[in-house]
Amino acid sequence: MKLIRVGVDLAKNVFQVHGVDRFEKTVWRRKLVRADWVKALLAQIEPGCEIGMEACSGAHHWARVLQAQGYAVKLIAPQFVKPYVKSNKNDANDAEAICEAMSRPHMRFVAVKTVEQQDIQAVHRVRANLIDQRKATANQIRGLTSEYGLIAPKELVHLRVAIPQWLEDLDNGLSERFRRLLRGLWQDLLVLDRRVTELEREIEQIARQDPVAVRLQQLRGIGPITATALVATVGDASQFANGRQMAASFGLTPKQNSSGGKERLLGISKRGDTYLRCLLIHGARSVIRTAQTKTDRLSVESRLIVNAFDE
Repeated sequence: MKLIRVGVDLAKNVFQVHGVDRFEKTVWRRKLVRADWVKALLAQIEPGCEIGMEACSGAHHWARVLQAQGYAVKLIAPQFVKPYVKSNKNDANDAEAICEAMSRPHMRFVAVKTVEQQDIQAVHRVRANLIDQRKATANQIRGLTSEYGLIAPKELVHLRVAIPQWLEDLDNGLSERFRRLLRGLWQDLLVLDRRVTELEREIEQIARQDPVAVRLQQLRGIGPITATALVATVGDASQFANGRQMAASFGLTPKQNSSGGKERLLGISKRGDTYLRCLLIHGARSVIRTAQTKTDRLSVESRLIVNAFDE
């Protein structure tokens, strides 16, 4: 019994494996616990066997562990595994579907991230979460103060100026209890500002030290944040044959609804990484906005394209 392909359904504590031989016959199906699943897997498979997993939580860690043992590991996006799930969904059927999906000749696989890539991605995720918290705190302040007749300006930079003025003004109708609450929210906002600034400085430092990020920043609309996000998500981009494939993976290419030889293109598909797509779109908008005052070829072409769409 020589396994040529093994599908692994990952979980927190229980791992289901499904292995087939060179005749595509199922020869190994087993449920393993987290503590010893790697040892059991390595004891069963031989060099040359491919191991497939869904690109979910913990997949990149386990992929690196198995790669260190000399095995070929393939990560598959969950939406590409789903069509191969037979009958009801359970761990055994999921592992079988993974094993089947990785055998398809034109299947798309996810590149295994390095520890450094995951470190950078973690910085971006924490920063994005802190920004959401800051936005929620600012909106709460606006909502509460509006009940006292104090209307805060829309931009956060103006809100930072308005809050100390409200606290110092003793004739604006705020009670002592609410002033204490507002002072606490103001301190929360300052702490979030400081945390976000610290992470942005760390991102800028990464962008200066990483050679790929340095090259990416030479493109218009790509700054330290977008460059490091691309490094964390894409890596060396060797998994893409061309730039259009990479753009399609981010959901930046048009969605198709074609039939009967008639092609119909809709808006962008919005698939893939929402965070990275948002950064790239905002970067493109900044290029178009600043192109109005420049005379170089790229800026002129950008203005012509924008004018053509407006017409």
